Amino acid sequence: MTARPLIAPATPADAGEILTVQLAAYLAEAQRYADPFLPPLTETLDEIRAVLAGPQTVLTARLGHRLVGSVRVRVDGVIAAIGRLAVAPDQQGRGIGGRLLRAVETVAGARVCRFTLFTGAESVQSRRLYQRSGYRLVGHDKDPNGVPLALLEKTVSSRC
Repeated sequence: MTARPLIAPATPADAGEILTVQLAAYLAEAQRYADPFLPPLTETLDEIRAVLAGPQTVLTARLGHRLVGSVRVRVDGVIAAIGRLAVAPDQQGRGIGGRLLRAVETVAGARVCRFTLFTGAESVQSRRLYQRSGYRLVGHDKDPNGVPLALLEKTVSSRC
């Protein structure tokens, strides 16, 4: 049986580990799209520290003392934008991404009507995770470097 990660709000002390996991996790995406300048790969430690000090919620997943994943959510009115879901490559496929996704939805869910997120249009595993979690494809876009993206949404409240 695989150990369940402890999911908790990130602290400023987590910034370096978040950056390390993010770089490792997005390296495969950079290879898939032949683009080493994907935004998660060019984000600096100071930028992550600024995110942690700002209004976004950042959650981490730890196995023991090791940070193995993170995710962010920014609430704007009734919409929550999820971003930078990252799991250490050696821990992928063990349910950590799904647990982080459910946790971030729980944190923001009572305040919003809909979750949105972007993922690589050709990132089959990521799209499967999101679709299993109730997200549906609603459009396509490109990142600043021209990498094709899929826009997914999940409605969580009929009150909106």
